[in-house]
Amino acid sequence: MQDGEKPVEGSDVYPSRCLSRNPSRSLELLALSAHRLSQGTLGYISEDSLGQRKRRWLLPTGGFLARKRIHKGNRRQGRTKVSKRPSALLTGTLSLSRPGVATVSTPEGTYALAKHGIHEAMHGDEVQVSLVSAKGKTPLANVRFVLTRATQTFLGIYHDAGPLGAVVPLDSRIQRDFFVLPEDPSVGRHYVFEGDVVVARITEYPTRKSAAVVTIERRVGSAEDLDMNVEATIASYGLATEFPIKALRQAEKISVDADKALAEDASRHDLREELCITVDPADAKDFDDAVGARKLEDGSFELWVHIADVAHYVKWDSPIDLEARMRTCSAYLVDRVLPMLPEKLCNDVCSLRPAEDRLAMSVKMKLSSSGKILGATAMNSVIRSRARLSYDQVDSYLQGDAAALDSTAPKDDASAIKEMIGVLNQIRALREEIREKRGSVDFESVETRVVLDENNKPVGVSVRERTQATGLIEEAMLAANESVAHMLSQHDLESAYRVHEQPSPESLKLAVTPLVAMGALEPDVASRIAIGDQTALQEALESVHGTRYARVVNAQLLRAQKRAIYLPTNQGHFALGADAYCHFTSPIRRYPDVIVHRTLKRLLRGQTASRAELSALPDICSTCSEQERKADAAARATQKIKLAEYYQSRLGEEMWGTIDGCERFGLFITLDDTYADGLLAVRDLGHEWYVYDQETLALIGESTGKTYRIGGRVRVKISGVNVARGQIDLALVE
Repeated sequence: MQDGEKPVEGSDVYPSRCLSRNPSRSLELLALSAHRLSQGTLGYISEDSLGQRKRRWLLPTGGFLARKRIHKGNRRQGRTKVSKRPSALLTGTLSLSRPGVATVSTPEGTYALAKHGIHEAMHGDEVQVSLVSAKGKTPLANVRFVLTRATQTFLGIYHDAGPLGAVVPLDSRIQRDFFVLPEDPSVGRHYVFEGDVVVARITEYPTRKSAAVVTIERRVGSAEDLDMNVEATIASYGLATEFPIKALRQAEKISVDADKALAEDASRHDLREELCITVDPADAKDFDDAVGARKLEDGSFELWVHIADVAHYVKWDSPIDLEARMRTCSAYLVDRVLPMLPEKLCNDVCSLRPAEDRLAMSVKMKLSSSGKILGATAMNSVIRSRARLSYDQVDSYLQGDAAALDSTAPKDDASAIKEMIGVLNQIRALREEIREKRGSVDFESVETRVVLDENNKPVGVSVRERTQATGLIEEAMLAANESVAHMLSQHDLESAYRVHEQPSPESLKLAVTPLVAMGALEPDVASRIAIGDQTALQEALESVHGTRYARVVNAQLLRAQKRAIYLPTNQGHFALGADAYCHFTSPIRRYPDVIVHRTLKRLLRGQTASRAELSALPDICSTCSEQERKADAAARATQKIKLAEYYQSRLGEEMWGTIDGCERFGLFITLDDTYADGLLAVRDLGHEWYVYDQETLALIGESTGKTYRIGGRVRVKISGVNVARGQIDLALVE
């Protein structure tokens, strides 16, 4: 079919947005496709980039005739080039939040898509759009051109539509039909059957005249054997689940040889006699940091932080490095960890396990009696951790249980370890005081984790808040990160700095206005926060500590902050009040830390970075920032899925909650028992009409003046759940 021609009379039009999200309709349409194929009303034709005809299945999608334009380039690479682009078009990224709701974010603003305006575009694509608007209405966007494709592979369920196959994406944001051609051998090669979950690679992207074509890359398993909601989340965020063979083979050849490392590198220090320990969650498997400390006779302190020497094993451009650079971080999901490095490195070679020699990068810091860092020295080292302690053990010991460490601390070292923990706790208190005085902002956070049984079914929720034990490790890591960042920045070295910019006055003003309205903040403190007074932020958090306002004030002020990112140059860290900051302490799970280790090693040896590494650094930092957001979002999404599943068996149960957010359509409630978030829709507040006050974040009854605002307490019951979306619906208990 040539551009401008009408479709074959009597042929079916396939609306590509309806197949993927309606399983029963999917099978109906797939059966229909087979019927139309037998009737000869599905064409099998296309043109390559030179205009030569080649064969493929032409599956009409939506009845839209493509506007007259010249296509050049390779659609398999996900890019459509056009001969002419009207200057009025805007360029942006397409986003589908849920079926039927799509927006495009451009430098000029974010616009909703007009009905049928998505055309051949898909979620995440870089597109060019034109704006259309009726008089007095908000402009809507129409996709004109797809510039760059965001999706190359996806996870989906395979259906046999004989002679065609089809893959229905698990990611609800990919609302397209994807067909497997009859001559494609991938289905048989991977032993794929009806209903199997597969990874599909797009070989032909959808156009306005035809659906997309895919090939099967691998079979994941049967849908009955997998937690499909978690699998769908992994797929939707594009997280890698398997390592390339080359990376695994490289990892298997790696082993620890401390004596050889000392012999080959005269600058590597043998610190195996230095007392150090690891302190982590009880269920941790990879230990990438160890600490040691002593109080000197003059009242000053010596603080050691030892970090797994990942950079010694993972060289630039090696198979493991290429994969780690693509992943950039480990993803900690509700039921599994998707590691950045192969397990051989994470849980063995690089893990600082007790009583085993391990290569490390160590930072020795001298602190004054008041906790100020007077100087720091970095070195390559060999260490031997004396004990693997948990946060719970250390907290119990600090709270007076003298025997709390006896089960894991070796008898010969137990006394010294207990004394050292006391010193570390002194350093914690001093460092917290110093950071507070310089304007560091510490938001109170609560970490919730759904507890799963052996069948991955939720059986409870654990809540962990900041304690003395987590604090003493956190302060040691912060001190090491700052010290290393100062070393690098003082030599004007490009690396992967952790940068946090000051929030905008507009976002701060929006955050504090409702807090004043509810009585959580004094007007003068709010005014100082709104003009960027950093000390006022911490003052506000301290003023509500332990009160009913603590949760909502922390949440509201945290939302006003900009997200920290990675940049090649040092630009300081606002929230920490630090002139220079980087991530140095977790190279097993963060690629920026590996970059920092490499930079530090070169500094110690008087070497410079290669041109290839320096030129790649800006893009790597950008990718690390983006992938971190994805991993965090995926972790939250899987937790929400299991929380919804947990409450599925508790429908009708009543509980108290705090209003944590307010929108026109309802209230977001944080439940007291698990800190889960649920939605109390405005329609469930009663028969009264409620007006939304955006400035004070409140819903106000038009007749009675009944007001629901953030920070308010409500009694609710679980009225419904959507496990796939991780949503909990609430109803008001009068």
